[in-house]
Amino acid sequence: MRISFERTGGFAGISKKTTVDTANLPPHEANELPRLVEAAGLFNLPEKITSPNPQADRFQYKLKVEDQGKQHTVTVSEAALPGTLRPLIEWLNQVAKRS
Repeated sequence: MRISFERTGGFAGISKKTTVDTANLPPHEANELPRLVEAAGLFNLPEKITSPNPQADRFQYKLKVEDQGKQHTVTVSEAALPGTLRPLIEWLNQVAKRS
C-alpha cells in the first residue's frame, strides 16, 4: 500500500508532503497503515469533501492511495474532516514530520 499525503493551507501557508509505502516501513507501522485506511473507509469516500462554511487558515489534505491495483484520491478540508478519517490524517502528519 502506498499513500501520497499533502497538507496545504493553515495560518502560515506551509505545505507538507510525504509518500508512505508499507514496503519501506517498520513492520508495526506497515500493519497499522492498512488498518487506518480501512477504518477510514477511504476507498468509499468522495473525491472532494468540503465544508458548507469554509474557514480561512484551515488545512486542506490530499491523500492518494494505491493498493493492489486500486487507486483513489480524496481531498478534504480540515473543517469537513470526517471523524473516521482523523486517525489516518494524524498518523500521516506524524510520519510527514519525520521526513
